[in-house]
Amino acid sequence: MTEPVLVEVERSGLVESTHRGSLVITAPDGSVTYSTGDVTSPVFPRSSTKPLQGVGILRAGLAYDGADLALACGSHSGEPGHVERVAAMLAAAGLDESALACPPAYPLHEPTMHAAGEPLRVTMNCSGKHAAMLATCVAAGWPTEGYEQPGHPLQKALAEAVVELTGEPIATTGVDGCGAPLFAYSLTGLARAFGRLVQAPQGSDELRVADAMRAHPWLVAGTDREDTALMGEVPGLLSKIGAEGVLAFALADGTAVALKMSDGAKRGCAPLAVAVLAHLGVDVSELAELANPAVLGGRRPVGRLRVSWRVP
Repeated sequence: MTEPVLVEVERSGLVESTHRGSLVITAPDGSVTYSTGDVTSPVFPRSSTKPLQGVGILRAGLAYDGADLALACGSHSGEPGHVERVAAMLAAAGLDESALACPPAYPLHEPTMHAAGEPLRVTMNCSGKHAAMLATCVAAGWPTEGYEQPGHPLQKALAEAVVELTGEPIATTGVDGCGAPLFAYSLTGLARAFGRLVQAPQGSDELRVADAMRAHPWLVAGTDREDTALMGEVPGLLSKIGAEGVLAFALADGTAVALKMSDGAKRGCAPLAVAVLAHLGVDVSELAELANPAVLGGRRPVGRLRVSWRVP
């Protein structure tokens, strides 16, 4: 299947690049109300899976809520507030940075990156997830050694949560950029899972994850990041971007969306998300910067990203 062009990049009056992709919208009951492209074949949703894994760590016995849970489900920018909280999560479990299996990396936040002396495991964007995984092992009495391996009890528990929430079997298990297991399933399953998180009953692990992320969007992402802006400006929205051009979000009523750019470019994700939100009747007036990001030439705007997706 050839995916449709969803986003165009215009520079100096010429369409310089196009981003093809797939998109699915599900109703609160999980039924598909709209789709384009391939939304049934398995993909690696990358970090968009983290909220589902967050449910898994709670079910395994980790007593997180609020800020720590948001960071556990996030892809932080490595800013000082992120790093300090990750270190505190590790210390509370009797561990330190050396226990993290994620690779050293520079912060994603550019000013913080320039001030960093060297790449560290704790500044890697997935260190919050890894710290929570380690804390879960301590709480459950599982070994922390090898916690990132697919056969570890922790990863088996997280896989079970993903299967339940998506309503699909895991098509294959790969290795994510952070070294942890990566589960493949469809965009439709991803959208349905996000819809289930926001509609779950009070006190459930699913709603605890959704509420933590929505209450602390900066801990999910960071300064000038897509998830921070989307959840900060749209009341009740749950959003999580993933590498290789993936983004999933759900409105408070359970309407959910999952999308993926075929070329893996994330720059088209936020503009498309804003366009879909507008289609769903959401006020996106405060998201203009995400909707049509500028294309720069000589540090000045010479074009824009524009969404070519339209509902027939």
